[in-house]
Amino acid sequence: MTVATAPALLDLKGDFPGLAGDWAYLDTAATSQKPFAVIDAIARVYGPDYATVHRGVYERSATMTLRFEEARATVARFIGAASPDEVVFVRGATEGINLVAQSWGQRLAAGDRILISALEHHSNIVPWQMLCERSGALLDVAPLTDDGRIDEDALIAIIRPETKLVSIAHISNVLGGVADVRRIADAAHSAGALLMVDGCQAAPRLALDMAALDCDFYVLSGHKLYGPTGIGVLWARSDILESMPPWQGGGAMIETVTFEKTTYAPPPGRFEAGTPHIEGVIGLAAAIDYVESIGIDRIHAHEAALVAQARKALAGLNSIRLWGPEDSAGILSFTMQGVHPHDIGTILDEAGVAIRAGHHCAQPLMNLLGVPATARASFGLYSSPRDVERLVDGLARVSCIFGVK
Repeated sequence: MTVATAPALLDLKGDFPGLAGDWAYLDTAATSQKPFAVIDAIARVYGPDYATVHRGVYERSATMTLRFEEARATVARFIGAASPDEVVFVRGATEGINLVAQSWGQRLAAGDRILISALEHHSNIVPWQMLCERSGALLDVAPLTDDGRIDEDALIAIIRPETKLVSIAHISNVLGGVADVRRIADAAHSAGALLMVDGCQAAPRLALDMAALDCDFYVLSGHKLYGPTGIGVLWARSDILESMPPWQGGGAMIETVTFEKTTYAPPPGRFEAGTPHIEGVIGLAAAIDYVESIGIDRIHAHEAALVAQARKALAGLNSIRLWGPEDSAGILSFTMQGVHPHDIGTILDEAGVAIRAGHHCAQPLMNLLGVPATARASFGLYSSPRDVERLVDGLARVSCIFGVK
């Protein structure tokens, strides 16, 4: 990339009160900092605007209900859904995957197969293991390429007539590789299988279009998208949602209730039992508005430039091993010879640099890589070249302390 074509880097730290002071926050893949726009939106919900939704006939409740459903429409537009009715609000991607496993998964039987990849987050492994234990279905695992991507050729070769579902990460939360979702969707559908996509790391940095991806389920978590914790999205094609039974009972998900029989609301209400996370939904919509005001393509280009800067700087250190593909999206995992990642994280924290150190809820991947853990620097739209410089300086201090070169 020449200077003439290099994208202008973003300078947005001032929008994030959590970044006040001299702090290099490089743990956005775990959870993002929140802009004033989101915090203010939540404060308004809890303050002068507060009322319940879908229940009251008084004006404030009706107004809040309207805002709540407008937020659903905002999410639908952001991900390219055909209709807001395809958007189910859940507590996060983990709950979205569990919802599918417990509702749609009721149709699986002994001998059916579910296919995942070797780099999946525990949330995209454990629910399927539990489903297999209940149903007698079998779990298949696709390998990785040498540079840490899903080996899509191998994955497609594993798909067979018994495969009912393929479930993969759009972007790995450890290695940062981007999957070719459409290619995998085409292969799954050709075999009569459905495709679930974990979009937690993709939603903050890639333009999403459910029709173009042609997947069947897509999940994301609001707190990774500069929104609140405790709110997420399950998107599914409307015909699939219509065929799925409810997974929780209670208020809001019903049509009629008698002691003899209950009938259920159509989707998405069927899957949203109880009083919803009103402030979370409104805060998520505010986060999406904020991201869209900047531009998702600008955000992706900004993060790509920072990853390239970090990879170039760290590649010159013999003691550092970089994991994942060269074009990893917003995420850079590494290890240092002779130093545990927890020690790296602790020493960097003393220098005001926050990274993640551990197995990143991907223990099978760590076993495959042959390491107990990695250190992970992950970038957001508020990250800066100075953050990368401080990371590199901090790692030089780590190497000095431990006597490695």
